[in-house]
Amino acid sequence: MDPRPQAADHDPVVVTGAGHVLGAPCDPTPWLKVRKNRKFMGVQDDLAVAAAGQALRAAGLESAALGERAGIYMSVGYVPFEREHLDLLRASSVDAEGRISPLRFSRDAFAALNPLLTFRCLSNMPAFHLSVNFDVQGPYLVSYPGAGQLYLALEEAVEALRTRQVDVALVCGVAHQRNALVEHHFSRLDPPAAAERLLDGAGCLVLEMARHAGERARARLRALEVAYTPAHPFEDTLVADERAWGARLPDGLLGPASLPVLVSLGLGAEIRHQVHTADGVHGVSTWSSA
Repeated sequence: MDPRPQAADHDPVVVTGAGHVLGAPCDPTPWLKVRKNRKFMGVQDDLAVAAAGQALRAAGLESAALGERAGIYMSVGYVPFEREHLDLLRASSVDAEGRISPLRFSRDAFAALNPLLTFRCLSNMPAFHLSVNFDVQGPYLVSYPGAGQLYLALEEAVEALRTRQVDVALVCGVAHQRNALVEHHFSRLDPPAAAERLLDGAGCLVLEMARHAGERARARLRALEVAYTPAHPFEDTLVADERAWGARLPDGLLGPASLPVLVSLGLGAEIRHQVHTADGVHGVSTWSSA
């Protein structure tokens, strides 16, 4: 795959700010407009807000009124759920003989959980918290759950900038993977991924066109290619593969956070990232100094 140049030299897409968070827990409270909203936030929300806050601060936009001329383009990892909540659901769903009871599940199990729990798991909640806390009122895209979908979000963000739908695009990837449900999912893959390889993290890039960014530009998107290879789910096997040059990713799996974390770690360096996913998405991007 030969990545296509992304814009004419006179007005390329540039990175004005980048931020990342590796590992949980993290503290998003410095960027919360209403601190009592923290009770609605899960780990993935904390990670996304902290990474975006860093990125906007680096871009000089932390206190800006972004409004309708800014958009969010995000990919969120697999839905997280902790073991204690899974155990509570099961205990509240079985009958006296230990069999799953649809009646008990519908009547008792859901009511046994804290009603705020669903807010902390939903895949669109990180985008909500970015919108509320950073006044992003323009278009948004939330995809799920891997590095391939992050490339689709990046592609959408670039198109929105080039067609002047937005002046500022927040491209974010976040994954909360060190929990029972996500670890169980990865253990069932062929080949499986060990829980120790799964990382919690988030990365955020603030993208603008060079003319809009002016002297705030810190890096440039040189080339971007996104493609899809259809495959028969029972007959074809696509091998997942991710590679990076110019900067080093942490040893482990970051899912949709990998590309923005990589660019944040190596901001201004010559970076190339390539991913092939098991669901057929292929993405390649090249980044350099502005």
